[in-house]
Amino acid sequence: MAFIFKHPKSKFWHAGFLDGTGKRRNRSTGTTSRKQAQKLAEQYETAARNKRTAKQVRSVITALHKEITGQELVSLSVKDFVTQWLGTKKHETASSTIAFYKKATSKFSTWLGERAEKDIADVTRDDVLAFRNHIAATLAPKTVNHDLKCLRMLFKAAKRDGLLSEDPTEFVETVRNRSESHRRPFTIPELKRVLEACDDEWRSLVMFGLYTGQRLSDIASLTWQNVDTKRWELRLVTRKTGRPLILPVAGPLRRQIEELPTSEDPAAPLHPRAYDTLERQGKSGGLSNQFADILAAAGLRAKKEHRKNEAPSVKHALSFHALRVTATTLLHEAGIPAAVAQALIGHDSEEIHKVYVKIGEDALRKAADALPEV
Repeated sequence: MAFIFKHPKSKFWHAGFLDGTGKRRNRSTGTTSRKQAQKLAEQYETAARNKRTAKQVRSVITALHKEITGQELVSLSVKDFVTQWLGTKKHETASSTIAFYKKATSKFSTWLGERAEKDIADVTRDDVLAFRNHIAATLAPKTVNHDLKCLRMLFKAAKRDGLLSEDPTEFVETVRNRSESHRRPFTIPELKRVLEACDDEWRSLVMFGLYTGQRLSDIASLTWQNVDTKRWELRLVTRKTGRPLILPVAGPLRRQIEELPTSEDPAAPLHPRAYDTLERQGKSGGLSNQFADILAAAGLRAKKEHRKNEAPSVKHALSFHALRVTATTLLHEAGIPAAVAQALIGHDSEEIHKVYVKIGEDALRKAADALPEV
């Protein structure tokens, strides 16, 4: 039985109805009249249950909507909705993430060709599946799955805005990468080999990675105003999640910071070359490649030419991100409670984030001091 309900963020009534498979569908009616909305909901359900094509269903819904409300049902082309969606994301995410969204949606629009100028509601699951298979033939699985994730966000937003009755990405699975390995932690002997292969700046970057567990881009972004030398704390906002962190500085890292060339300018970077590379490129890919060369020099990774969208392999199980894994592993081995270790590292999970507020400063400092000297 079709029904109507109010969405907290919309002035219009929304219709809830069952399709031919018995699955519930929700769609905005575009009207504030309860009576009109109920009639639309019943007609939506009738159209959806008659096993018509998506185009036929939309044609019925469009005609009914105009008949009842006197207004045309809003529709947008794929190209126009992409532009609108990217505009809403501009002030919500980092510039590097926006660049990724633009690239991923551009791939899809290019693949659609002239169909990108047509109604976004005409895109089907088969279209998304064909696109996934098309790019999977030339790109690494990780890249393919990231592009697919972006499309899911795009079409989810289109459905939320009432432009779709069904999300064409809903049942499109990600691709598997059989050669991909799970990241593993460094051993202490391996860390020593890495430090020996580093110059002064990279040695400092590695120390920060090990004793804070933070991502390479966040460490490269640090300036002297992020360092509180009175309380010996690092204060930063992560680039990926926008989460503020206050981290106690472990003894070995404190000694490393004291050896860095100081500056009277609080905005001066702690690691000038890395900071400049990140600013110029807008992402940490170039720095990751530099660290891969360091791993190769330390005999921990085969020397290879850096290729864009290169698929991961067993040989590449170690990376800068493995320092984050190493920090977590060392904390667990030192007997630090999981919630405290996750709070110190800055876990991304919202559930874990709720635990952070219960973790005291003393517990975090004890955790930092539990990390070994390398």
